[in-house]
Amino acid sequence: MPQAKVRHEPGRGAGARRRPGAFEYVFPAIRGVQAGREYYVTMCPLRLIPRLFVFDEEELPAEMRAQRTLNKSRVPEMARYVVENPSSYVFSALTASVNAEVQFEPLAVDSGPAERVGTLTIPMSAKFVINDGQHRRAAIQQALIASPELGDESIAIVLFLDIGLDRCQQMFADLNRYAIRPSKSIGVLYDHRDEMSIITKLAVLRSTFFGDLTEMETSNLAARSRKLFTLSAFYNANKALLEDVETTSLERRVDLAAEYWRIVADQFPEWRQVRNREVTAGEIRRDFIHSHGIVLHALGKVGNGLLQASQDPATWEQRLQKLRTIDWRRANSTTWEGRAILGGKVSKSAANVLLTTSIIRASLDLPLLPEEQRAEDAFGKGET
Repeated sequence: MPQAKVRHEPGRGAGARRRPGAFEYVFPAIRGVQAGREYYVTMCPLRLIPRLFVFDEEELPAEMRAQRTLNKSRVPEMARYVVENPSSYVFSALTASVNAEVQFEPLAVDSGPAERVGTLTIPMSAKFVINDGQHRRAAIQQALIASPELGDESIAIVLFLDIGLDRCQQMFADLNRYAIRPSKSIGVLYDHRDEMSIITKLAVLRSTFFGDLTEMETSNLAARSRKLFTLSAFYNANKALLEDVETTSLERRVDLAAEYWRIVADQFPEWRQVRNREVTAGEIRRDFIHSHGIVLHALGKVGNGLLQASQDPATWEQRLQKLRTIDWRRANSTTWEGRAILGGKVSKSAANVLLTTSIIRASLDLPLLPEEQRAEDAFGKGET
């Protein structure tokens, strides 16, 4: 495995700029040019990452740092991801700068590809600063404590020569300028580790009805989209639906979720009209709230009580038929304003989810849970 080597140079001939007896790091590297500046791509053993690559001290004011403050709450989750998935974790390259004179020795001196491949020698007195990837660095450090054997593995490093604070800050701004966090829906679609993601995908994709009406990539539906739901909304709903529900297998959980949503769909003729192209999805989402994420989440919470009581779908159907008695029109401000809608817009806040859940439970003649009752009490007092 390519890795950094520590070399002791007792002395170099004439022209050597390093002091005699200096210790050095030697990395396998590829040399490139970007914006007229040389940079290097190398690999580094994970065990060296915490020792080599430093992060700006949090105590420094923002204008003196080259990165954002470390969000320590993210680190344990990232470290756990590495430790729990030793044969399949993926970390992208770190970007760093080094404040020393380096020497690149190509494998060949011709103008071919070998001229760009060689060894990069860096004095041990050099300071390496992370420009992008500080959370990955901190997660690696924490993961090594739990699994020291990870130290023999490596991570790619994109290394720039020291270019000063202003340039480092500009690098951070440029690296993050166009970074867009993937939508929750596509995260669910591509996640093969999280059980709830798997359940949600299977429950939706195995249903010709929901498979046709669910947006699988984005978490925000365009006004002219012919989809009624998003995969991320179903993820949240299924998480609430199956919480603490005892089952024999993942397949059983998929079946329960799929059957529950099938029965729910039968109570909303407008959903069927969209599937049959009798009306557009945009019209239904504009005029009703029952296809919005907040209602799906609330229906999941209501369904959880039904599944806790019985896993026989026949016992749910009669109760769920009462969903037809609710006036789901957005124009029904007496019911929904302040509960699911704030200032004319559907709200997804935790308090609004509880208030929406409570009115559905009441319509189905189900008792409210304590947190829902507290939300109702606060709503009645005008505290929400």
